[in-house]
Amino acid sequence: MLPPEVKSILEELRSERIRGASWMARRGAEAYLVLADLLEGDELRRALLELRRELPAINPTMASLYNLSRFIPVTENPILVKSRAEEFIHLIDEAKKTIGNIGSELIDDGDVVITHSFSSAVFEILKSAKNKGVTFRVILTESAPDHEGIALASALEKEGIPFELITDAQLGLFAKKATIAMVGADNVTKDGAVINKAGTYLLALASHDNNVPFYVAAESFKLHPELKSDEVEILERPYARQGYRVRNFLFDITPWKYVRGIITELGILVPPREI
Repeated sequence: MLPPEVKSILEELRSERIRGASWMARRGAEAYLVLADLLEGDELRRALLELRRELPAINPTMASLYNLSRFIPVTENPILVKSRAEEFIHLIDEAKKTIGNIGSELIDDGDVVITHSFSSAVFEILKSAKNKGVTFRVILTESAPDHEGIALASALEKEGIPFELITDAQLGLFAKKATIAMVGADNVTKDGAVINKAGTYLLALASHDNNVPFYVAAESFKLHPELKSDEVEILERPYARQGYRVRNFLFDITPWKYVRGIITELGILVPPREI
């Protein structure tokens, strides 16, 4: 049985609404650090087996949780668990910096970047471009119903990056004003599809129709080694407005043919052949 301290982190992950797959992976790795401090021997081994089941089940759509659970070995040695968890956290940090540097090279002076939801990888790209002296602005959706876009707007404001906030319904209208589209990903499937916040597919279609290159920023641990797009479980969260049930699937699936490239710490990959 998992210790209460670890169960508390799992509950935190289940209740999270704004922060995405990268944060979830980091917090998941921290759960392994806590576990390694509390247990050893056979108790640790049994807890690791349970965590390997529990962690990906929190959100089966997120490849980061699946890959994290496989990155940590099932062992009786807490030192090994701790070192692997620390290595994973280090990989998260380094991957984001590298993605920021690589992705920022795609943004030129005068560009208009359109995005949807709040991707920490995309935010890193925007910050890197700003630090390199590139002048650009951002169009971002409010990203209802959890409004991750509002959180991104606040972060952009602190960085001094100019932006325009729009409703999700105006994606098609504003895509033609953009020069490049960038979004994050919770999962890039084995066959090259991108799983991200619902509305991403609509942005990809609008970008395609307006000849706007559509890029995805994703750390390599978001590439799922086994799952194909038709096997993805898309979660639906209960939601209601003024007494009416509103359908609320959290993610949608963008086919690879609309994606110019996946910006990773390994370089820009072209789906599906390089995934």
